[in-house]
Amino acid sequence: MDSVKIDVNPGEMYSVQELISKASIDAFGIITNGLLYITGESTILGDDLEFVSKEEALEILRHSTAHLMAQAVKHLFPNVKLGVGPSIENGFYYDMLVPSGMTEADLERIEKEMQNIAEQKLPVERRFVTKVEAKELFESRGETFKVEILDDIADETVSIYSQGDYVDLCRGPHVNNTGLIKHFKLLNISGAYWRGDEKREQLTRIYGTSFWSEEELEQFLHNLEEADKRDHRKLGKQMDLFSINEDIGPGLILWHPNGAIVRKEIEDYWRETHIKQGYQLVFTPHVARTKLWEISGHLSFYKENMFPSMELENQSYLVKPMNCPFHVQIYKTRTRSYKEMPIRFAELGTVYRFERSGVLHGLLRVRGFTQDDAHIFCTRDQVQEEVESVLDMALDMNRLFGFEDLKVELSVRDSKHKDKYVGDDDVWELAESALANALRAKDLKFTVEEGEAKFYGPAIDIKVGDALGRYWQGPTIQVDFNLPRRFEMKYTGPDGLEHEPVMIHRTLLGSMERFFALLIEQYAGWFPLWVAPEQVRVVPITEEQMPFASEVARELQMFRVTLDTDTGSKLGYRVRKAQNDKVPYILVIGKKEVESNCVSVRHGVKGDLGQMSVEELKNNLSEEIEKKVHL
Repeated sequence: MDSVKIDVNPGEMYSVQELISKASIDAFGIITNGLLYITGESTILGDDLEFVSKEEALEILRHSTAHLMAQAVKHLFPNVKLGVGPSIENGFYYDMLVPSGMTEADLERIEKEMQNIAEQKLPVERRFVTKVEAKELFESRGETFKVEILDDIADETVSIYSQGDYVDLCRGPHVNNTGLIKHFKLLNISGAYWRGDEKREQLTRIYGTSFWSEEELEQFLHNLEEADKRDHRKLGKQMDLFSINEDIGPGLILWHPNGAIVRKEIEDYWRETHIKQGYQLVFTPHVARTKLWEISGHLSFYKENMFPSMELENQSYLVKPMNCPFHVQIYKTRTRSYKEMPIRFAELGTVYRFERSGVLHGLLRVRGFTQDDAHIFCTRDQVQEEVESVLDMALDMNRLFGFEDLKVELSVRDSKHKDKYVGDDDVWELAESALANALRAKDLKFTVEEGEAKFYGPAIDIKVGDALGRYWQGPTIQVDFNLPRRFEMKYTGPDGLEHEPVMIHRTLLGSMERFFALLIEQYAGWFPLWVAPEQVRVVPITEEQMPFASEVARELQMFRVTLDTDTGSKLGYRVRKAQNDKVPYILVIGKKEVESNCVSVRHGVKGDLGQMSVEELKNNLSEEIEKKVHL
């Protein structure tokens, strides 16, 4: 984006005329980082500009583009009733009731109408009206959803934005004329229930995105294409890794042999690492009596995310949404001493949570998943040291798999709605400060996310950035003073008295399902050699080379090797098939290879590596596996 920078004092307000004077031009753009960026059009926030971040400016643009899209839709589909149209992480959407129906084919003409409106540079005007006036306005326009929203607003005065013949109920802010909206793209259409209620109207949701520059939009669209190629659902089917069967139920995963191999390798490494770090492995049941979840507080704070109860011998049982109460009960099976602390229990425990079918998404959003879970029971003096140790493990393990781009967030409770959380102020303050101090001690940059804490304690949440710059929830570390209190957990201190332990909940990978999906998409199916389901494929060109190829396969039995026996098909087809199956190493054996007692090696990503002896190949593969090299 072409820009002019003007030095200004952060935090101070400037009138448009002052900024015009500073810039010696007559048009403005957005403010970021204490500098005003000039785009050659007009002001973004009106007569008085306050400082906004780059992210906030983009959010304003996208929210404005959602309004532009809704206006275009109203031009083309006059009977449409508008719902809501917020900006979201990578763009925006608008929900609307379309009596005549709408398809993907309509998006192109909606875009054209958006361009027509944008070129008119319609002023975007904000005005405040009473709720009564707003209801009369939207009732006269047949916008019943807007009227319903107004009924839920407590304030007696609301803001309305208009541009040309379009009027919307909105808090804003928006760009001040439609001419600023230039670089946008409508992406797809889906369904959405009004207010997420399956009993209400099903609306049409149009997704789109918008950027300040054509270059940013093109990069985003390129990443979308790349994401489609890397989609774990497509590659999962192509590589025969996993499936979801409707007869079993949505969100419940079947791990196929190829996927199970990858999972086994990761789990074996995970267990070995934890044992070395002083963790003790445990296993716990999938169900427990309802009473357990009453004590833990899950029935009070988490019930809507749990599967319904089942009755057995006049007792009510629930499938577990979490492993923590089970680990607590293992702790409580005998008297504990401060000399044992910290006690670290680790489990790859499968849990079940009710997710609405509309949000289920391959392996990324499921109903049954395996957490790489662990709980640490320690004294208050040990909390920071344990959190620091977990941070090291989490960062090291994710970096091992090639996830170097990590965002750290400290999730704390909402200070204005403390009733959503269990526990007293003093324990929450202790827990939040312990996590913050650990992050500072490890010199990790982090943001504080108010209101994002779990109901039982604050957390460090680490978002994992993938090859396309997307971020996913990964490791989490939660300090909990509350479950020990609810379960009356104790240990004997050096003074001979009983004390209450602190409980640290933590995962390093998040869940095996989500992490597996991230691995697939990170590497586009080309797993690191040490976890690849098939590491080597031996491909003889003709039947004449089959005896030598069979001997090569036998010599490589310490690896996951297969022998391609389809010598009746053309070599090019067979090599492409190995490529499609994402086999890291393809060994082509022809007449020359037999004569020289070697193999021609092709790597799925790196290409032709030339000829080498089987012994040299074995050494190379062994070293790559031992070092856990990732591409």
